[in-house]
Amino acid sequence: MAVNARTSASDPPGGVVDTARAGALGEKGARGATSAGDGAPGGARGGNRGRGRDARGRATTWTRMKRERATYLFIVPGLLFFLIFAYLPLAGNVVAFQDYSPYWGIGGSEWVGLENFAAMFNDPQFMRALTNTLVISFLQIVFAFPAPILLALLLNSLISERIKRVVQSIVYLPHFISWVIVIAIWQQVLGGAGPVAELFSAIGIDGVNIMSDPDTFKALVVSQVIWKDIGWGTIIFFAAITSIPNELYEAAAVDGAGSMRRTWHVTLPGLVPVITLLLILTIGNVLTVGFEQLLLQQPAVGSAAAEVLDTFVYYRGIAGGDWGLSTAAGLFKGVIGTILVIAANKFAKRLGTEGLF
Repeated sequence: MAVNARTSASDPPGGVVDTARAGALGEKGARGATSAGDGAPGGARGGNRGRGRDARGRATTWTRMKRERATYLFIVPGLLFFLIFAYLPLAGNVVAFQDYSPYWGIGGSEWVGLENFAAMFNDPQFMRALTNTLVISFLQIVFAFPAPILLALLLNSLISERIKRVVQSIVYLPHFISWVIVIAIWQQVLGGAGPVAELFSAIGIDGVNIMSDPDTFKALVVSQVIWKDIGWGTIIFFAAITSIPNELYEAAAVDGAGSMRRTWHVTLPGLVPVITLLLILTIGNVLTVGFEQLLLQQPAVGSAAAEVLDTFVYYRGIAGGDWGLSTAAGLFKGVIGTILVIAANKFAKRLGTEGLF
């Protein structure tokens, strides 16, 4: 009786054993069902892939585009614009390798290979245009590029918001004036019959005409660019300045930094990403210095001072009919600009900045 009692006391109740066994069997069954679902084509993952989802159950790019097709329709006009007016015309660069004639067209013109490029580099007029372009671009990077930064810093230092808005409105206006009007205004002021010439004549210096002086023409071009676009360029830099947290200025002021030190150690570091981005884009356009501006002033100063690549392509191709050589010059400018953008972007990344792409 005692042995049977001890045995009965040591064994767990029958209901608990049955429950444990049922739980174990249920767990095995669940695992088997999960494995079967994963392996079977009709399982959950297979079903997700069948409904336009990847192996992780996320919607594929095409599925998301179909779902948001109404939104993607807004991209179509801009996409068509760049496709028609930017990418399709690139096929016309084949003219650079042909003795192109508008009568025969691209399909009927004779293929000459690199002869147009050889003639281009042996042309003294092209080399003169390339030299003038590089000199003007260098002057614009050195003097015109930092000008909006300095103006933005100056506007940021103004205490009166009313004065700041008035100055901004005044310096923005020249950007919306065409180059024809800008050149006319400068001609009226700095030309041979302008007030500057009369001032020099009053002190005994006659015949001063800054607008037709080839020696000062490149400095004149850079000055016109600064006068016209300095206000427009400050928009980006001033927006970047306003995005810098005020806590940084307050912390610098608590540490005893004056206005100049706060500008040097807080404002300028906050502008570095924007400056880097715009500088890379400017370097990419180093061979483009303003077609209309130079074309309008070339008759007054002569081609020796005002001939650049853009005007060379215009006079040699459209006016002169040498389509192959002018297209080769344009293709050369585009290739060099692309190389400069990639090189400047890599150099910027090596310096620790984000770069353009």
